[in-house]
Amino acid sequence: MSREPPPPGEEEAPGGGGDGEGGAGAGAGEGGCYLALCARPVHFEKANPVNCVFFDEANKQDGRQRRSEVHQVFLGEQDTGCAENFEECDSPQIEYTQECKTKNANILGFCWTSSTEIVFITDQGIEFYQVLPEKRSLKLLKNQSINVNWYMYCPESSVILLSTTVLGNVLQPFYFKTSVIFDIKLKGEFDGSTTIHQFVLPPRSIQPYQIPVAGPASVTSQAPVPCKLYSSSWIVFQPDIIISASEGYLWSLQVKLEPVVNLLLDKGKLMDFLLQRKECKMVILSVCSQMLSEPERGSLSVIATVFDKLNHEYKKYLEAEQSYTMVVEAGLSRSNPLLKRPVRTQAVIDQSDMYTHVLSVFTEKKEAPHKFTIAVLMEYIRSLNQFQIAVQHYLYELVIKTLVQHNLFYTLHQFLQYHVLSDSKPLACLLLSLESIYPPAHQLSLDMLKRLSTANDEIVEVLLSKHQVLAALRFIRGIGGHDSISARKFLDAAKQAEDDMLFYTIFRFFEQRNQRLRGNPSFTPGEHCEEHVAFFKQVFGEQALMKPTTF
Repeated sequence: MSREPPPPGEEEAPGGGGDGEGGAGAGAGEGGCYLALCARPVHFEKANPVNCVFFDEANKQDGRQRRSEVHQVFLGEQDTGCAENFEECDSPQIEYTQECKTKNANILGFCWTSSTEIVFITDQGIEFYQVLPEKRSLKLLKNQSINVNWYMYCPESSVILLSTTVLGNVLQPFYFKTSVIFDIKLKGEFDGSTTIHQFVLPPRSIQPYQIPVAGPASVTSQAPVPCKLYSSSWIVFQPDIIISASEGYLWSLQVKLEPVVNLLLDKGKLMDFLLQRKECKMVILSVCSQMLSEPERGSLSVIATVFDKLNHEYKKYLEAEQSYTMVVEAGLSRSNPLLKRPVRTQAVIDQSDMYTHVLSVFTEKKEAPHKFTIAVLMEYIRSLNQFQIAVQHYLYELVIKTLVQHNLFYTLHQFLQYHVLSDSKPLACLLLSLESIYPPAHQLSLDMLKRLSTANDEIVEVLLSKHQVLAALRFIRGIGGHDSISARKFLDAAKQAEDDMLFYTIFRFFEQRNQRLRGNPSFTPGEHCEEHVAFFKQVFGEQALMKPTTF
């Protein structure tokens, strides 16, 4: 077996029913085709009278048998029709036989449900075995007696469908997992007893496919040969494997998401569909950008619905990650070896993704009215809050910058006053930078820092930078931190203010602090205040220095 190289300009598409661009040599006018054969099929020798091709549904591999030569895992039925021969490909000398437990039963076929489990289907029922190669035997796990006419097997869900009764008008399913095949996650119409699901997409043909011409280098320059779609030689294995034994190709059928965007106009249903796919992130982000721009701009209610669906998936991942972290920190992971870290799928669209690919680009284009732009930003923040997801500061900053660009300072003041925008140090720093164009932003910033209760140092720095030395000192005394603050920092700020009386007041405060803490008003060498002591003597005289108190 070999795998065909991708056609020029195409990358390998994910196999096994993945999403993305599939199909070699697709034409530009085939945008409506949302099903495609994978770009790199498995190529094998064509079937012929001496070459038999078969497919292992459990391991998703094809094999071939040439007379007595085995090229893949082989399990053969004995001539009696009531037993199976097992042969190890790695060790051909190892061979063992298993007869069906039901007497006088004929084996209709077998299905591998895993690499170590197999089901025999007989005309009198099914028998479920565990394969034990090291013991060269099989262990019966369970059997079920039922009249069987024929059967079909779906390896993706490990479900066997049996045709029963003499008339063959009853289908009996058996599944080998803890749940049913799957529950359709898209909403349907409920009539009181049954949920009815309509087709999501209109029927479309598989995208046309070109088969490369095999041969020497001088021959391969020939144009690819069109593949005959839905050929009678095709064999389909559920849910997404197609084999053409006559051509010698095995494809996986893939869903192309880009055409689906134009076929499913309901953005809510479209998101429900896309969130189930593997390679969906960039398509979802593209849809979000489109619904914010002309000519496909959606209403706020539609935009809110999309945001809620995305954040619902985002929240589920955050909760799973948090639960995993708690278990690990509690040391319980060792007692549960099956515990695994949650996998972050492409359906998880976080705030960074939305900011980078959608919201920041949307605000920079300035195509939409500013009221609509602000409404979209606030709608996304509303959705995050609804799912109790902590909003990152850069989203708030985007709102503030948008408001400032349109001189909506009153709205900004209201958002801050009523805590629509949550407090944070980065946000307070941004407000400080806006003081030159909006003076009240300075006080708004200080109020925000004070509410944080963990930004005392930042508040002091802000006040000192504005030469509000007394205000900074009062703030420090208010929180009880005046005994540990740096005297030099405050004396530097007082000197830079070029106000002698302010400098005198600050200098005297620290002299009194030194007297109270050490019994001496002088500064220690470690405080590095010699320069300020000399300046005080120069301006006010040495006699103005505070004398040590004696008792």
